[in-house]
Formats: sequence, structure tokens, C-alpha cells
Amino acid sequence: MQTTPVTTEQLKSSVIAVPPLARTSELGLDRTANEQIVQFIEAGGVSTLLYGGNANLYHIGLDEYEPLLDMLSEIAGEETLVVPSAGPAYGLQMHQAKILRDSPFPTAMVLPQEGIMTEAGMMTAFRHFVEAMGRPAVLYIKRDGYISPEGAAKLIDEGLVAFVKYAIVRDDPNEDAFLQQLVSLADPRSIVSGIGEQPAIVHLTKFGLTGYTSGCVCVAPTLSQRMLGLVYQEDLAAAEAIRTRFQPLEDLRNGINPIRVLHDAVSLAGIAETGPQLPMLHNLSDSEAVAVKEAAVALLELEHAARGS
Repeated sequence: MQTTPVTTEQLKSSVIAVPPLARTSELGLDRTANEQIVQFIEAGGVSTLLYGGNANLYHIGLDEYEPLLDMLSEIAGEETLVVPSAGPAYGLQMHQAKILRDSPFPTAMVLPQEGIMTEAGMMTAFRHFVEAMGRPAVLYIKRDGYISPEGAAKLIDEGLVAFVKYAIVRDDPNEDAFLQQLVSLADPRSIVSGIGEQPAIVHLTKFGLTGYTSGCVCVAPTLSQRMLGLVYQEDLAAAEAIRTRFQPLEDLRNGINPIRVLHDAVSLAGIAETGPQLPMLHNLSDSEAVAVKEAAVALLELEHAARGS
């Protein structure tokens, strides 16, 4: 596993995969299945892994956190960057910061708090987390009202941010006043597109963001990695053709639930058995699983074709 600080070139060179976290029937960490997922992603040329929402780390227990970090550091390839997450509650993330301080991970992402918070309070919590962890953290902007462009730029200017994961969903990603303001105040090279393949081309070309995160990359890493390269080669027609291949599964994620669909899609496609969801989520219903399996298997077939197998 990579232990050196994150660089802009690294964010450009690999899609940031956001995998599910496989669990046993007793809700424990399934090391074998998680290793299968990581190896499948790495075999597609992807060398950055971010464990956050898709892994349902919002609800992980503190007693499981250190074993999780140990597992992730051991199953990742030697040159793979792994970014765990912490929070979202202040008390929990401060406990996790102490564990991360003694770990080899170069950064960690702060999960956004959806409950009782203010921007000023959130910024103070982020500063405390970075100080306790002893290294810059990933700022995850998921919704309006969480932090302003000015607030995010201030944290970046203070040297507290490894990179920003920008993930506010817009009906039209071309029209995004928040993002336009953010890139006018902060270097867009420190910001990654955080909503998968669908808005990534616009985010990278119009707003100058650096790379993108993806959940569906866990089913088709070669295709997603190829799309990233095509964007930087300015072959946007070819990149767009690949983007549309991800849309059926992404539409199901948006229509049902992004975390639940990806978690089960990896199993339904036959990549690895991801097991039950950690409460407070649940697995797909039988009827939901039919559509998700169809989309996931179709995407995996395209992945096999891209690998020449």
C-alpha cells in the first residue's frame, strides 16, 4: 500500500474507486471477499481506493475500525493508494483520528455530517481532526449548506485538505454556481469529481477538476480507467461512448439507493460475495435485484471484452 502523500498527478492517473465493504453472514469483515474486490479493481488498472459511503462507514463501530484499517492495508497492492473515512459524528471521528495517526495511511476522508451542525462548527471539527490525525484530510462536499465555497477554500489555503471530493448532484452538471465559485477561489487541481462517470466529463473539461471517483468502476475498472485517459487525451466522443455504458447501472443506483445497489451489484455480477448490508441499511429486494443483476452483468461483459477475455 502506498504510504506517501497524495499528489495531483496521482489523482489524474487513476480513477478513484469507491468500493463496497464485503461482510460475512454474521456482519464481520470478510477479508477474502474484500481482497477479491480489490484485486479485480487493481487488475483493471485502477490504483486508488476510497472507502467511504459505499462501504457504509457511516455506521461502523469504533471497535471494528482498527481491524478494518489493518485489513485494507494488507489486501491492497504495494502501489495502491487507500483512503479510509472517518466520522461523521465529531466524537467518533476524533477517536478514529487517534487510530489513524499511528497508521500508514497518507490521508483519510471526513464523512459529511447530515444532522446537527453549522458550517463554522464543521470547519472547527475538520481542523481538530486534521490536527489529531497529523496529516491533511479529504474534504467531502456532498450537499448545499454543508460548507460554502469560501469555507472550503479557506481550509485548502490553511493546508488542511489533501483533496476535495465534490459530489453535489445537479440536474445539469454544466450549470453549477457552487462549483464555479469554488474553482475560482481554489486550485481545481485539488478537487476531484465525486459522483461517478455521469458528470465526470463535464467536471474535468469545463471546471478543470482532477480525476473522478466512481462506484461502478468496481464492476468495470478497465472501462472507467479508459474513459479517464480519453478525457485527458481530449477524445471526448470516445469518452462519452464509454460514459453511456455505465448509465443503466447508475440509473438504478439513483433510482433505488446508490450504496445498496452497488453493494449487491458486485455480488450479482459474480465478482465477490459482498454479504449482508451493515444496518441501518438493507440488501435489495428480489424484484430490485433482477434489474440490478441484468445491468451489472451487462457492464461486466463489456469489462471482459475491454480486457480481451
